[in-house]
Amino acid sequence: MKNTVNPLDKHFKIAHREALFGVILVVINFIWWYGFGYGLGSGKVENYTYIFGLPAWFFYSCILGFLVMTILVILTIKFLFKDVPFDEEEGEHQ
Repeated sequence: MKNTVNPLDKHFKIAHREALFGVILVVINFIWWYGFGYGLGSGKVENYTYIFGLPAWFFYSCILGFLVMTILVILTIKFLFKDVPFDEEEGEHQ
């Protein structure tokens, strides 16, 4: 059986680029979560500050982090991802 997939196809280049953006977003999310979660949360409980009744480390790492990451994902998809038609190649191989 002949391999009809061309790894130099523009679809693969776009997919790899967008996958890299996804990995970068995951790394940013982990650094944000870890930095606030363990940075602010490593102190004594008596010294915690509270935001809306939640410890500041939890608010910044989980609540604000979720909102920031949601906005970053939306902006990434809106401005960096491309709409790729998959049916374009189907007509060429038939």
